[in-house]
Amino acid sequence: MAADREEARQSPTIVYAVKIEITVVQQRACLSPMPTPAPALVTKPISQLQLAPGSLLTIPNVSWHEFETVLTELGNHRAARVAYCHNTLEIMVPLPEHERPKEIISDIVKTLLKASDRRYEPFGSTTFRREGVAGIEPDACFYIAHYQSMIGRRRLQPDDPPPDLAIETDVTSKTTLGSYLAIGVPELWIYASGKLTVYLLQNDQYSIMPESPTFPGLPLLQWIPDTIQRSWQVGSSQALEELEAKYAAYRKEHD
Repeated sequence: MAADREEARQSPTIVYAVKIEITVVQQRACLSPMPTPAPALVTKPISQLQLAPGSLLTIPNVSWHEFETVLTELGNHRAARVAYCHNTLEIMVPLPEHERPKEIISDIVKTLLKASDRRYEPFGSTTFRREGVAGIEPDACFYIAHYQSMIGRRRLQPDDPPPDLAIETDVTSKTTLGSYLAIGVPELWIYASGKLTVYLLQNDQYSIMPESPTFPGLPLLQWIPDTIQRSWQVGSSQALEELEAKYAAYRKEHD
């Protein structure tokens, strides 16, 4: 155990290729041109990696042990989020404007669940893993059908189910989708470029759906983008109040 802890404390590194340029002043015509040196490889601890907001770094050939070591090195209090699937690691740093859609969509889910008298357990951006295969950190996620088994859970256990609904904003990479598929998240929402896409896990692959199975019948593909856009104009609170009014009118019309 002591050896394991010592190994976990070692900082993971990323290898960079650095081209060294050497300028030679040829004072004599007989001097032969100096060959260009091959790129030199240097290593840097991943904790020293600085990515600008909006950046996405993809690193191939990363083992599961290296992925878990990277998570330990990065810690829990960070802006960067990670996705790992089949030996490919992605490190993403969201833009500041990424936060508003994430919060608005999460609030919409909570509002609609409460309005329909359904209980839930939110798990935020918890890191979900499938040992040796995949790891993912959603922007937000919810246990709905399985909420009772997750009450009071402070740390995920190996036999815990995946969240019933996961939410991503501005992320559409194959690594991200592959991670959710490997972990088996039943329903995934991706909001990007002002559009909401609903994915449903069917026959071991994701299918794009015209509506959310969690909220059948509700025109969320219209409501969510409209509410996010409205929040930039009138603020989040008023935008959510307007959504609640839409939902109340919908219920009255369809009940």
